Amino acid sequence: MKKMAYIIAMIQAILNLLTFSHWNVYIFSYLFKMIAEVMIMREEEKKQSSRKMKIRSMFKKRWVFPAIYLVSAALVIIAVFWFQSANRDHTAQDKYNLDSNLLTQENMDEPAVEVSNPTENFKMPVKNPENAVIEKEFYDKDASKEKQQEALIVYKNSYYPNRGIDIVMKDGKEFKVLAAMSGTVANVQEDSLLGNTILIEHEQGVTTQYQSVKDIKVEVGDQVKQGQALATASNSAFHENAGIHVHFEIRKDDIPVDPISYFNKPITALVEKVEDVEEQADKDEQSVEEKDPQDADSTPEMEDVDSPLEKEIDAKDKE
Repeated sequence: MKKMAYIIAMIQAILNLLTFSHWNVYIFSYLFKMIAEVMIMREEEKKQSSRKMKIRSMFKKRWVFPAIYLVSAALVIIAVFWFQSANRDHTAQDKYNLDSNLLTQENMDEPAVEVSNPTENFKMPVKNPENAVIEKEFYDKDASKEKQQEALIVYKNSYYPNRGIDIVMKDGKEFKVLAAMSGTVANVQEDSLLGNTILIEHEQGVTTQYQSVKDIKVEVGDQVKQGQALATASNSAFHENAGIHVHFEIRKDDIPVDPISYFNKPITALVEKVEDVEEQADKDEQSVEEKDPQDADSTPEMEDVDSPLEKEIDAKDKE
């Protein structure tokens, strides 16, 4: 209050010294403004000091610091959980991106191995099946004797069972040999006896063979599609009587089956049939073993029908 009275006294002294003019009003208003600002500053100082006192008094209470500790601990725990969750999401995203990049890179670096389409059915390996003739059918052990004789191939006064079918055209001319099903070329071999041979691998141990061909258009490792041209039909020394033909085989685990039975059927039909035959063979073998040993000894042994030439043909096929 003393300072305020002192300031007001100074203002009065200054006004007494000044003559009455238009400057008096201006100077008075300016001095009044300064006084107002000083008073406002003092009020703010009082408020600040009051706030400080309130804060100090609040910190003196017993529950303040435990509450601060609990809130801080809760914030720390929340931060840890958030960080771990964000890190897991980031790691999973990075792994997904890495796997995607690796898969994309592998697809770019390595050619995709094309396998048989599950919806594909075996087709006759010619362009116009209606113009084709089966010159020699498959030798079936369960067929009639007449059918078995018709399926024998004569070579140098010897008879050999036909392990596939021999296809010719009605006009006797050359024709394109096509892939009966999509797959991978596993072997291409020149053979003076059987004619040149192409072996194509499919899924589940199934293969197709094309013998007695020329002008081969594929190489080992090629991915071929069903209906793709492989070669041209030709002759073979082993079956000269057939003329220009293609010898076509279907095998499951290197066991030949009758191709005619599986035309227009998928691989699954062949696999199921072979499995059923093998299961029946195992049952028959087991039943024979359970019989009286004397009966088993009295059963005559079947001679091996494979001749040296036939064994040589098997060896060539496996090569």
